[in-house]
Amino acid sequence: MPNSPQSKPTTFSPSAGYAAGFAMPERAHAKSPKGLTREVIESLSAYKQEPAWMLTARLNAFEIFKQKPLPAWGGDLSKIDFNDLYYYVRPDERVQQNWDDVPADIKETFDRLGVPEAEKQFLSGSGAQYDSEAVYHNIQKHLTDKGIIFLDTDSALKKYPELFKEYFVTVVPPADNKFSALNSAVWSGGSFLYIPKGVRVDLPLQAYFRINTERMGQFERTLIIADEGSYAHYTEGCTAPAYTTNSLHSAVVEIVVRRGARVRYTTIQNWSKNVYNLVTKRAHVYADGLMEWVDGNLGSALTMKYPSAVLLESGARGTVLSLAMAGDGQHQDSGGKIIHVAPHTSSMIISKSISYGGGRASYRGLVKVTPKAEHARCFVSCDALILDTASRADTYPTMDIRARDCDISHEASVSKIGEEQLFYLQSRGLDEANARSLIVNGFLEPIVKELPMEYAVELNRLIQLEMQGAVG
Repeated sequence: MPNSPQSKPTTFSPSAGYAAGFAMPERAHAKSPKGLTREVIESLSAYKQEPAWMLTARLNAFEIFKQKPLPAWGGDLSKIDFNDLYYYVRPDERVQQNWDDVPADIKETFDRLGVPEAEKQFLSGSGAQYDSEAVYHNIQKHLTDKGIIFLDTDSALKKYPELFKEYFVTVVPPADNKFSALNSAVWSGGSFLYIPKGVRVDLPLQAYFRINTERMGQFERTLIIADEGSYAHYTEGCTAPAYTTNSLHSAVVEIVVRRGARVRYTTIQNWSKNVYNLVTKRAHVYADGLMEWVDGNLGSALTMKYPSAVLLESGARGTVLSLAMAGDGQHQDSGGKIIHVAPHTSSMIISKSISYGGGRASYRGLVKVTPKAEHARCFVSCDALILDTASRADTYPTMDIRARDCDISHEASVSKIGEEQLFYLQSRGLDEANARSLIVNGFLEPIVKELPMEYAVELNRLIQLEMQGAVG
């Protein structure tokens, strides 16, 4: 793996309406050859100076990846060429804890995306990943004094090897699916968060992921452990330049919510339309714990993502709030999964999708109640709004109920903007474009209101940009 920095200017420009689609010159302190082989994985692990057990885990996952077929359901994956991707691009020599020490061109990228300003205003800590590695990671000192660990995942492996090994691949094993196997083989970057017993992190912690290199595969691995009675809100955002070639984002998120703990994980992904976004996110929730997923999906060519919670002990709770917007050339296949393993557990899945300009939005959900999960309760609601005749919405709910005494309900709706609604709003002085926009915002309000104020404002702005021309 070469160690010399590389710089290659690019001529690609942002797509219309996608403000984050700008591309910086390619930067590579180290870069793997194109394609995925055993030698690439061995070189990657050696370059990172990982322990022997991690190399073994990577190679075992690689064998699983080769044997696993592509999913036969969901979106069209035929355009993904695993041999036409770069699996590791390191932009700088080390992770910085001072924003001023980040290389100027990388800093400019995140400055334009508003990342450092967000940290100053309303975050407890922040991380920034550029291609395959974190370039910045920091947390307020008073939180580290409480025993909180917030590091990029590679650094956590080196500094806390026993804690890392105890939890790694325990929630999402490589054999779960082809893309979890791929991530386990070539993972790089991501966040590691440990919150000790009884500790609360009242302001969110944030990570921001940026793909810059063309034909890039980004495979961050995020691991969060919330010990008994603790609380944290972790947020992430994602963008990429608007290239004419395809890139792959295949992350894995593993979360452990111990007794009485609460974790909220908020995602606003705004990938460019050349990115395939194929992600596995899952939490194990113990007695009286609460896992909350707030999942917003904009952009990408194809998203397949279903945040899930496995409710392992009595009193465990899980919620999934999913938002998807599918425009021209996009397929958003998203939703949520809840597995009730123990009695007296409860869950909720709320899904909202908008399709416009020929886009396709699919809700795909699973509620499973095992025979021992008596008195489980679950409510599922999936609503789709279609803005024109060229667009499409699908619903694929699965209910696997094995317990005799439980309360499970599901409702779904597909609608379009009604002429009566438009007439009423226009009679109140709004033009048609603003009337349509107001209806769309009202449709999404149950999910947007769950975001921190700054994120809600940003999401509304992104929605308006994304839908320019689609709502009037």
